[in-house]
Amino acid sequence: MSASPTPPEEHRHAAPDAVTCGVVTVSDTRTLADDLSGNLIINLLEAAGHRVAAREIVPDEPGQVAELLSRLAAEPAVQAILVTGGTGVAPRDQTPEAVEGLLTKPLPGFGELFRMLSFQEIGAAAMLSRAAAGLIDRTAVFLMPGSTGAVRLAVEQLVLPELAHLVHLAGKPAGA
Repeated sequence: MSASPTPPEEHRHAAPDAVTCGVVTVSDTRTLADDLSGNLIINLLEAAGHRVAAREIVPDEPGQVAELLSRLAAEPAVQAILVTGGTGVAPRDQTPEAVEGLLTKPLPGFGELFRMLSFQEIGAAAMLSRAAAGLIDRTAVFLMPGSTGAVRLAVEQLVLPELAHLVHLAGKPAGA
């Protein structure tokens, strides 16, 4: 007789209280001083009891984005990476292309839910977002648009409710 699956509540109970994150802004123009979306991510994570171990701004250059996310995912202390910027359809928006080859397990539900929730706020323009998520080996990665409204929506309604649960399921312990 096989064991029955563990209900999500039991998984959440076993999840860590705090997750150590990296925060990345993809932008050709932002600096640490004027990066409202990156700062918002940090504030929301820390208010929820999570830690930020790395904070980076990288230009909209796919090679540089991929190299940075690969490096952060390999960091033993970084369990999740939250990325803002470069997920639209403008010519310089190339974050999904930079990341898709790194993902070992895509999580299409994140983008689907994000666009559904965005539609309720901004209407049909929600279809222009290429928000995405997945795992790079055992590190969770979330790609969000660059606007503060989109970041707030994604982090508050999708990332924070499942972050610790996802990290637990991915199996990357803090400082692994």
